[in-house]
Amino acid sequence: MTSDKFLKLLQTHAASFAKAVATNEGEWIIKGFIDVYQRVYSISVDTKIVSKVLELLLFPMFVEFAKKHRLEIELCQHQNFYPDLTFTHKASGNKFAVDIKSTYRESETKVNGMTLGAFTGYFRNRDSNKNTLYPYNQYTAHFVLGVVYSKCDEVADERKQFALADLAAIPSVIKNFEFFAQPKYRIATARPGSGNTKNIGSVDKIDALIGGAGPFASLGEEVYDDYWMFYLTRDMAEAAGIQRPYINLKTYLDYKQRGSVSLKAHAKKIARLAEDETEESE
Repeated sequence: MTSDKFLKLLQTHAASFAKAVATNEGEWIIKGFIDVYQRVYSISVDTKIVSKVLELLLFPMFVEFAKKHRLEIELCQHQNFYPDLTFTHKASGNKFAVDIKSTYRESETKVNGMTLGAFTGYFRNRDSNKNTLYPYNQYTAHFVLGVVYSKCDEVADERKQFALADLAAIPSVIKNFEFFAQPKYRIATARPGSGNTKNIGSVDKIDALIGGAGPFASLGEEVYDDYWMFYLTRDMAEAAGIQRPYINLKTYLDYKQRGSVSLKAHAKKIARLAEDETEESE
């Protein structure tokens, strides 16, 4: 099975996910947590909690997807290991990494953004299995199964307990789900996910996110890999006692042109993309 074939199958399957997690009105079917005394505690809108519960809801659908397409599915056994799901095609042996990511809408056209995993560790040491189920270079391709949702205006008081009979009266904390699947490099941006972290950030325009039209989409995965494998945060550069080679696509182009001619074919593309890019703060 090729990467393109796997992506098309995953995108088709993801189109049905919204119905599995939402009511006919588009609200989340999860209302809260229940204890042995049948007391219900409303769920938090915290993105980490939302992401984990969504992952649990979707897992049976991933199992169905794997069986249908002759894939073996493996979950990461440790927190903060990569990836969330590993699919191995039984006939070809090809492995596909799938990370589940979620983000909420800030407006009709923009989301809060996602972090797409580390650009250090296993990403750079691609033969290592530290913090990853299999070494990074054993995967044929790396994908994101993304969820975009809206926060509900009305949410329950998290300090309040509800009886099971009150379940219908508990407001959902999120609604209006939209699922998508894309290769990770196609939705990545040239900035870390937040501040000085060592995570790759995603684009925040909804159309670009769902359509896989980030700055590296037209440049290719080779440029994405090269950019992030050698990217240094300010702290990393200070720790190494060197000057940061680049901080965005424009300065990356300058750096590559000084030291290499291999990316000159991409010069016009990078320059055009860099015009709309916000520089990382110094």
